[in-house]
Amino acid sequence: MTSLICGSLAYDTLMSFPDRFSDSLLADQLHNINVSFLVPTMRREFGGCAGNIAYSLKMLGGDPLIMATLGSDGEPYLERLAELNISSQHVTTIKTAYTAQAFITTDQDNNQITAFHPGAMSYSHQNRIQDIDKKIALAIIAPDGRDAMLQHANDCSVKGIPFIFDPGQGLPMFSKEELRRFVDQATYVTVNDYEASMLMQVTGWSHADIASRVTAFIVTLGEHGAKIYATTGNTDIPSVKAGQVIDPTGCGDAFRAGLIYGLTSGKDLATSARLGSLMGAIKIAHQGPQTHALTASEIQQRFSQEFGYSY
Repeated sequence: MTSLICGSLAYDTLMSFPDRFSDSLLADQLHNINVSFLVPTMRREFGGCAGNIAYSLKMLGGDPLIMATLGSDGEPYLERLAELNISSQHVTTIKTAYTAQAFITTDQDNNQITAFHPGAMSYSHQNRIQDIDKKIALAIIAPDGRDAMLQHANDCSVKGIPFIFDPGQGLPMFSKEELRRFVDQATYVTVNDYEASMLMQVTGWSHADIASRVTAFIVTLGEHGAKIYATTGNTDIPSVKAGQVIDPTGCGDAFRAGLIYGLTSGKDLATSARLGSLMGAIKIAHQGPQTHALTASEIQQRFSQEFGYSY
């Protein structure tokens, strides 16, 4: 079943700082920061929330349909999507801009400092869901241009397409009224624990308030797993121990891919979230957001070993 992935395509420049950011920041000088971090290792990766989610979803056996924008330097990404057999039919090239770029520095405690240039992502509202001629089982509104997120959520609502609202780092772009409207339009809301706190603070709604407006409010908790809030009851989702902890970049996107695959394959919500937890653990053991590579059968086997049943 086809899943519509609305979000960013980006190039990620990933750098590792072999120390702690906190050791270089003076608490009484945070108003006057002037720091430099030596980063001995650097890699450039294909990234962006839409690309990362689609990558893991395809690995699971799903059918992702990306709706996003690339810039004048986007040809390598189009070639990559073709190699992965992921459709670029609704990927628009903006020739007057660069592809979105993220510059991410990670310290030894997996804290991250990110600088992000939106580039072509700012034009993603030019993509219209009305132009899609395939039946969409589930969509996700992931971090993207502000206008695009508002428009695509409204388009899904009008067309009756169930969707996951995943504001991520884009959450501060929206007002109280806009965030409340997103939640009321969505079928699911998924955020990490920090974003959950911010979402509740801005909307003035509690976990229970948000859960009452959607099928489920899903909060990821990093190494502590995830928690599902729903009117039928709350469910704790255990974490999966990673073989190695190499790079957290894209772990949230891998979780969302597992969640989407489960939901579109008729699995129950808890199983879908457990699959998301597993995908996050698989991803964190690899450098970059799109370098983990397992077959669908290998993932199924790992799931059975971790949770004691098959999905």
